Amino acid sequence: MKPYLLGITGGIGSGKSTISKIFKVLGVKIYQSDDIAKYLMENDNKLISSIINSFGEESYIDGKINKEYISKNVFYDKEKLKIINNLVHPVVINDFKKWCLINKNEKILIKEAALLFESKSYKELNFVIYVYAKKKLRISRILKRDTHRTKDQIEHIIKSQLTDKESFEKADYILENNEKSLLLPEVIDLYEKIRKKAC
Repeated sequence: MKPYLLGITGGIGSGKSTISKIFKVLGVKIYQSDDIAKYLMENDNKLISSIINSFGEESYIDGKINKEYISKNVFYDKEKLKIINNLVHPVVINDFKKWCLINKNEKILIKEAALLFESKSYKELNFVIYVYAKKKLRISRILKRDTHRTKDQIEHIIKSQLTDKESFEKADYILENNEKSLLLPEVIDLYEKIRKKAC
C-alpha cells in the first residue's frame, strides 16, 4: 500500500514549518521542498548550468546560490520568476518521487512547500493543508526571521504568491495560525483524522 501523501503549504511567514514540526514530533516524515530546492540548486550540476545560463555567473558565489541576487531578479519580474520556477520545480518534483519510493513503507508522508499550488504538485497529493495568517503578522514574522529582507521585498514576495482566496479554494483544510488559538490540539486532532484515512 502506498503512503498517504499530505501537503502543507501557505504564504511566506504563515508558519508552515511550525505545523510540520508538530507532525514530525508525531512521527511523520517531512519532505521540506524549499530546503531541498536550495540543496539541489547548489548540488545538481544540470540545474546549476541552467540557472547560470538564464541568470548569469552572479547567480553563485563560491558554489553557493546568491540568494540576494536571485531574489532581486525574480521577485520584481514575473517572467524571470516563471523561468526560475520552471527550472527548479521539475527537479524538486522528481526528487520528491524518489524520496517517496525510499519511504514507501510509511503510512503518511508530508510534503511541505511554499509553492505547492503554483507548481501544480499538489495534484499528486491526497490531502492539502493551507496554513493561513494575516498579512501584517506574516510581515512582522519575516522581518524578525530574515534580517536581510526589507518590508518592500517581503510585500513583493507576498504579491508573487497565490492569494489566500485562491489557495482556500484549492486546499482541503485551512489551518489558521494567528497566535490567538492553540495549534497543538487542532494539529493532533487533524493527524488522528488523517491517520484513519491512511489506513
